[in-house]
Amino acid sequence: MNPRAAILGCDGLRLSAEERQFFAGFGPLGFILFARNVEAPDQVRTLVSDLRQSVGRADAPVLIDQEGGRVQRLRPPHWRDAPAAAVFGEISQRDPVAASEGVRLNAQLIAGELTDLGIDTVCAPVLDLRFPGAHDVIGNRAYSADPKIVALLGRAACEGFMAAGVTPIIKHIPGHGRGMVDSHLSLPAVQASRAELEASDFQPFKALCDMPWAMTGHLVFPAIDPDRPATTSPRIVEDVIRSYIGFGGVLIGDDLSMEALRGTIAERAQATLAAGCDLALHCNGKMEEMLTLQAVVPEISVATKKRLARTKPMAVPADRRALLARLDAMMAGHV
Repeated sequence: MNPRAAILGCDGLRLSAEERQFFAGFGPLGFILFARNVEAPDQVRTLVSDLRQSVGRADAPVLIDQEGGRVQRLRPPHWRDAPAAAVFGEISQRDPVAASEGVRLNAQLIAGELTDLGIDTVCAPVLDLRFPGAHDVIGNRAYSADPKIVALLGRAACEGFMAAGVTPIIKHIPGHGRGMVDSHLSLPAVQASRAELEASDFQPFKALCDMPWAMTGHLVFPAIDPDRPATTSPRIVEDVIRSYIGFGGVLIGDDLSMEALRGTIAERAQATLAAGCDLALHCNGKMEEMLTLQAVVPEISVATKKRLARTKPMAVPADRRALLARLDAMMAGHV
C-alpha cells in the first residue's frame, strides 16, 4: 500500500499500543513532533524510531518546528537555544554577508541536532515578511520587512539545513506577514491587491521556488479568492503557488486543527487535498480526530510521489564545534 497523504502527530513521549495499531492501519506518509513529545535525546530517538516502525518505512519523514527563538520544540538543557530569525535580519541591515553566513551556520547546527535524533525534516525557514501593526504570531519569526533580505537569508537557512542532511519546509506560502489575527484562533483576511502581494509578500517564495517542500498559510486573500483561505483554495494553490510563484515541490497544508479553517477535521482535510496540496497536516495527536481522517485521506498521488522522489539532501561532514565557534564569533561582532 502506498502511504496516505497525511502527516500526523502523536500524543505523548512514547507511542501507545493504540497509536501503534492505528498508524499501522492508516499508513500516513510521516509524522510531526511537538514539545509534548520531547523530554530527552534518547527518548526522542526511540519515539522517532517507533513512529517509523509503526508504518514499516525507515524513510518516513519526521517533521519538527525548530526555527529558533520562540518556536523551537527542542530546548535547553539538552539542545541549543537558537536565535530568532529577526536577530539575523537586524544584522543584515549592517552586514548582509555576515548575516547570511550566520543564518547558514545556525541552520547547520540546528540540523545537526535533528539528525542526531533521526529527525529529517524541519518546518523552517519562515519566509513571511514582517509588517508593522500585524499580529505577532509571525513577529520576530520573520527575518525582515524587505523581501530581498528575506529571500537572501531564507536561502542561506535552506542551504544550511540541506548541508547537514535535513529537508527544509519554507512557510507560510504565499505569505502570512500581513495577518492581523492569529490563524491558530481565527481566519486572517489580507486586504491587499494582487499587485501589492506580487511586489512584496510573494517575492521570497518566488525566489525560493526551487526548495523541496513548502507549507501553506491559513489566510484569505479577497483580491484572489474571497471565499477560501489559501490552504483550501484551488485558485491560490494553482494560480498563485504553482503558477505565479512557480513552486514545484511538495506542498503541505498548515495544521488542520487551527481555527482559521471551517468544517470538521475530515472536511478540512478533504478541502486541503482537493485544493491541490500534496499532504494534509494534523498535529495535536488526538486519536478521536485522527480516526475521522482514516475514511477520507487517500494514498499519495502519482504527482506527489514524483515530488517526493526529488533527491534528499546529503549531509556534508562538518565539525559542529567549529561551526558554533564561527557563529558565536560572528554574533559577538554584530549583536
